[in-house]
Amino acid sequence: MIPDPFPPFFASNSVTGSARPRTLRRSTMTKHAVLKQIDGITFAAKGDSNHWVMMDGPESVGGTDAGSRPKELVLYALAGCTASDVVSILKKKRISLQGFEMHLTGHEAEEHPKVFTDIHIEYVFFGDDINPTDVERAIELSTTKYCSVSAMLTPKVRITHSYRIEPSPVGSKSGIESQTN
Repeated sequence: MIPDPFPPFFASNSVTGSARPRTLRRSTMTKHAVLKQIDGITFAAKGDSNHWVMMDGPESVGGTDAGSRPKELVLYALAGCTASDVVSILKKKRISLQGFEMHLTGHEAEEHPKVFTDIHIEYVFFGDDINPTDVERAIELSTTKYCSVSAMLTPKVRITHSYRIEPSPVGSKSGIESQTN
């Protein structure tokens, strides 16, 4: 079991010099994370939500291949952020999704640091009677207004997107595809 990496927070009393426990005010404007080494380059991290995430590298560079790579987590963060927005917006529009998934492709620079140079997001919606205009508007709002991960990446990374609407497994309508930027 991994011990809780958030030790008590202590501050020195400026008058007496004694250490006293101080409570941290958690603000929605400030996020915290901690990372603990498990072994080699295998790490566990958690933040304010108190959920652990494992990160690791391949055995060829000292890892044990026991977790996702850090750059994969960047893709997961982008996907999770925009997915939350898009699904919430469609729910508010009373669009019934039978399923939803995303496929992301990130291209890396050839030289170090091997940053993502561009990322393509494909949104895939499953259901019947899904209006493409509603989907396009939800994606637009996420990518231009709500998704903070996209906003952080956009100044340095070209992010494009496309979407597909697929029928429900029991539906009879054909899929609709669109490519947008």
